[in-house]
Amino acid sequence: MNENDTKRLSRLTAILIQLQTKRLLTATELADKFSVSIRTIYRDIRALEQAGVPIVAEDGKGYTLMEGYRVPPVMFTEAQANALITAEQLVLKNKDTSFIKDYKEAIDKIKAVLKYNVKDKANLLSERLQFRQNNNNEKTSNYLSDLQFALTNFRLTEIKYTNEAQENTSRTIEPFALYSTQENWLLIAFCQLRKEYRAFRLDRIKQLRILNDTFNPHKITLEEYFEMCREKYFPNP
Repeated sequence: MNENDTKRLSRLTAILIQLQTKRLLTATELADKFSVSIRTIYRDIRALEQAGVPIVAEDGKGYTLMEGYRVPPVMFTEAQANALITAEQLVLKNKDTSFIKDYKEAIDKIKAVLKYNVKDKANLLSERLQFRQNNNNEKTSNYLSDLQFALTNFRLTEIKYTNEAQENTSRTIEPFALYSTQENWLLIAFCQLRKEYRAFRLDRIKQLRILNDTFNPHKITLEEYFEMCREKYFPNP
């Protein structure tokens, strides 16, 4: 399955969830929501129908699911739903916009299958939770989701990076790991320019492009990387 197939499968799933949660949806509404053409939505609807989903087209109104049809739900307890809502509030304080967007879309899918009484309680909890960090809701990066994809698919990545001295360089890197501090997200990657592992702050990445070329999986673990750093910068006396 290539990247386009993955995106389409994700969109088909999202369309099905939207049809389940709303009475009627027009092709225009769906096209706007998923940033595709109306013709693409028509093809997606036909694909869902061919897969056995009973979609009803109401002339001049839009699409709806046949009465009584439901996607088999994943069942969550109230405590599990509350844990997800709590995590959502933490995520909303994150400084990477791509991460927030992806998590909110995932939470919307989960909320769609909650029982009404659990959903009402979850919505109430979300209104009564607040975390006193990043109070200004500052967003400093937008590359976390892309880097997660590059990391797990072993894809070489080109970045334009500005270091602490405000020097600009172009790098081809092999994403290895991601971790978060209170200030920023950081990427650990093998830098082909410097021929060693380096840490890059996501807020200093000015441009990013995932290449089609792949690299061999790194043979060290994250723990071994940190140990290597300790030995390099804090050698035993």
